[in-house]
Amino acid sequence: METEVINNLLTFKFNMIQTVALGVVMYYFGVFLRNKVRFFVKLSIPASAIGGLTIAVLVSLLQYNNIIAVYFDATLQEILMIMFFCTVGMNASYKLLMNGGLLIAAFWGICALTVMFQNLVGIFVAKFFGVDPLIGIICGSVSMIGGLGTAGTFGSFFESTFGVHGATVVGIACATFGMIAGSALGGPLSEWIIKRHGITTPHAELLSKHKSNTGDQSSDYEEVGVLVQEEGVLPLPSEEEGVVSGYHLMKNLSWVLVAMGCGAVFSFYSNKAGIVLPAYLVTMVIAVLFRNLGDVSKLFEIDTKAIGMISDISLAIFVTMAISTLNLSQLVGLAGPILLMLSVQVIAIVVIAYFLIFWLLGKDNESTVMSAGFVGFGLGATPNALANMQTVSSKHGHAVKAFFVVPIVSAFLIDFTNAIIIMFFVNMFK
Repeated sequence: METEVINNLLTFKFNMIQTVALGVVMYYFGVFLRNKVRFFVKLSIPASAIGGLTIAVLVSLLQYNNIIAVYFDATLQEILMIMFFCTVGMNASYKLLMNGGLLIAAFWGICALTVMFQNLVGIFVAKFFGVDPLIGIICGSVSMIGGLGTAGTFGSFFESTFGVHGATVVGIACATFGMIAGSALGGPLSEWIIKRHGITTPHAELLSKHKSNTGDQSSDYEEVGVLVQEEGVLPLPSEEEGVVSGYHLMKNLSWVLVAMGCGAVFSFYSNKAGIVLPAYLVTMVIAVLFRNLGDVSKLFEIDTKAIGMISDISLAIFVTMAISTLNLSQLVGLAGPILLMLSVQVIAIVVIAYFLIFWLLGKDNESTVMSAGFVGFGLGATPNALANMQTVSSKHGHAVKAFFVVPIVSAFLIDFTNAIIIMFFVNMFK
């Protein structure tokens, strides 16, 4: 770890290996706190969010008070993100694609309406307080569904093109707020839905069978997650699905790495030709092709159990690192109008998740998990969505369609939709 004085402030620089190591440590710190604080388990707060926010708060406080600064090298964070999206593609068999087409379209449509609504709310509140409408758009889908990357991009664009002073800072601050809110609310909403509507989850079915076989009626339905994680009444995923050998894990990891390599090459040359395609997106598409080529040709087989293990590992570390590197000091300067905009955005996302995502997309375990994911990226970013979904699924049982639909829409389709709608509103006022 290197140290350097920058702007009269001692700065600690973590290289990429040290940053990953810190991410792993903070993830297990989050796991430790979840096991000790039952509140986190009951509300399905992700361990990655708990551990990541812990280090983010500590680092932000030290930097805000001019004590020390910390720099994290996010190189391996990006690699882990690409690896996770590759595993999503590896799970997308053509049967699932055929069955999930309408669901993807419906989810995408709801997200597009949400983008429209977020911008309308931001513009309305901004005009009410006499603030530049572009600030309202920054506090709308630019920083909410758009996340940190979109906030930084459009913030700079608004400053250089339209002279909107402080747009970048406001955008990053709002996006940071959204990531925290998205991680904090997705799990509790899904828990409330499950209890209110008596959703039959995979683990609840297993618990019911366990009671029938043993005659044990002492366990309450609400305690499914605690039984799974603390008492071992239900098998954990690795036990339930069978043990994966080192040979099978290595073979499937090889397919993932080859797909990542192909995606990197294709993305490089497409970008060089002027067609900008994110590496994670290209990799996910190639992974889909690999999976379905194996299924159709029968020449090779993708082991979903091994892919699931790779997915869990890459996601846990990647999300913890993403949250750990948030600069929470950006939240200090949020003014009254902006806080009001963000409060309305939070309420709106929760309402949409319940009445549109859950009610319209099935009122079942899949739509419940999608609701948790929608809150995660509707307020923050795809990592928040995936962390919410993984936490809910580990407690109540896996939702295959949700883990296919949400990443495709949140990491790809909605980005283009969001950019088009943002520019539509920008052209209305400039």
